[in-house]
Amino acid sequence: MEQIKENETKGNMNTETSIQSVQFSQLNAGNAEGAKDDGRRNLDLILDISVPVSVELGRTNMLVKDILALSQGSIVELDKIAGTPVDLLVRGKLLAQGEVVVVDENFGLKITNICGSEERVKNLG
Repeated sequence: MEQIKENETKGNMNTETSIQSVQFSQLNAGNAEGAKDDGRRNLDLILDISVPVSVELGRTNMLVKDILALSQGSIVELDKIAGTPVDLLVRGKLLAQGEVVVVDENFGLKITNICGSEERVKNLG
């Protein structure tokens, strides 16, 4: 291993830099399988993390004066047609679509379509 030491004096400042060459270990099939296990262990570390999930019925833009005029019984028109699937968003990004259902007096979502991996990657950007 080659080491290069460089002394530099600038005014009262004396710095020393040490440069070493890097040694890489050889990759083989055993290491690749170990890497898969490490990937699974890394994934296991994040499985218990809570992330915000929301279901979006639709969107609209409104003027501030129209928002201030809202009252009980007001109707807000959304950009989706009745009967179309609603969006399931994870951290604000589209993951799936589905139908709104009622389960024991609570709303739920019956997933009808999960975005493909290519579409999910596109939605992340």
